[in-house]
Amino acid sequence: MIVLASASTARLALLRSAGLDPKVIVSGVDEEAFTAHTPAALSLALARAKAAAVAEGLDEGLVIGCDSILELDGRPYGKPATTDEVIERWRMMRGRTGRLVTGHCVIDVPSGRQAAEVATTVVHFGQPSEEEIAVYAATGEPLHLAGAFSIDGRGGWFVDGIDGDHGNVLGISLPLLRTLFDDLGYTVTAFWR
Repeated sequence: MIVLASASTARLALLRSAGLDPKVIVSGVDEEAFTAHTPAALSLALARAKAAAVAEGLDEGLVIGCDSILELDGRPYGKPATTDEVIERWRMMRGRTGRLVTGHCVIDVPSGRQAAEVATTVVHFGQPSEEEIAVYAATGEPLHLAGAFSIDGRGGWFVDGIDGDHGNVLGISLPLLRTLFDDLGYTVTAFWR
């Protein structure tokens, strides 16, 4: 049994399109309670905490925990709290390059063993106009997304390109996840439906 410790519809959709059918159990971890010396370390700490919180209540399965953060100028940016914050963030991001870091943690519940790592994708932001930023912010889409953007939704119009794993920008890196499964002695194809 595969369990996704996340409410992210993008992560779930990507795993389903790649042949898995995970059970979803949201961790309830308070993300604001965590700090770390780098955005990558923060994303990994959160991924571990989310996976552990869900694994604690189970007797079997592999639990996948993830957390994505946009790093810009060495600072972490998660989900914006307000539309005004979305607008401010996009004014700062436009025409620049950031790094989307996603911590991944897989816990093998029966053994208690875990494998964890961070995937990084470079994101080149476009130059949306003030009007485009305001309209995008008003859609509500960026309020639920790390970095205040989606590459597979309306925000995709304002991303000029990426260097790295596209899935990582959606919240989960399939190549990294395959490696973590392998580290725990599992072949991902054994879980394909």
